[in-house]
Amino acid sequence: MSLCALVVIWMLAAWINADAELLPGPVEVLGIVREELASGELLHHVAWTLWRVVAGFSLAMLGGLAIGFALGRSDTVDAWFGPWVIVALNVPALVVIVLCYLWIGLNEVAAIAAAAFNKTAMVAVNIREGVRALDPRLSDMARVFRMSALARLRHVILPQLWPFLAASTRNGLAIIWKIVLVVEFLGRSNGVGFQIHLYFQLFEVGHVLAYSLTFVAVMLAIDVALLQTWERRTTRWRRLSESH
Repeated sequence: MSLCALVVIWMLAAWINADAELLPGPVEVLGIVREELASGELLHHVAWTLWRVVAGFSLAMLGGLAIGFALGRSDTVDAWFGPWVIVALNVPALVVIVLCYLWIGLNEVAAIAAAAFNKTAMVAVNIREGVRALDPRLSDMARVFRMSALARLRHVILPQLWPFLAASTRNGLAIIWKIVLVVEFLGRSNGVGFQIHLYFQLFEVGHVLAYSLTFVAVMLAIDVALLQTWERRTTRWRRLSESH
């Protein structure tokens, strides 16, 4: 309902605005989306951006999980490498992107590395706090019952880490696709960011909105279809335990 209200506000703003090129309405933007879909351009560039988002996000989550777990389990490791994570967390994304392009080159490796690096530190910090919050009594119970390492991970550690994993996943997707757009804006020849750069130079506001909102819709669909479904399944044990 709130999204419908946003569309209505957009329609009113476009109607009040005298210059249709400055703020085209939803109908005009939808027409552009249909044209770009028919030509195949929209799917081509969305697919490239989605590939970079998935690759960068996967690397960031794997690296952040490993680093965060190590920091949370060892005070010595945290004392030595914790400040590095804080520095990485505060380096501007634009600086990382530019340096990756300068050091690695204008290629896919640099693009994905820049996206992954900008997210890894945030994941590491979240997971470190989650590991520190683990209940030691549950770990003791797992040792008493001689649970295997895999069973302990599945039934003891991951359920407790779920809120931190969920926050890292949702925030990661929300942030990393914006970083990918900047990566494409600055140094790629395809993708949604590249198209936004192209139509920015041509002052085509309608096309900028069409590509931007299409990818927003894709990310919303991923959140609803995958993340929220995963969240419901992984928290089912908690609801069952509370009911008993």
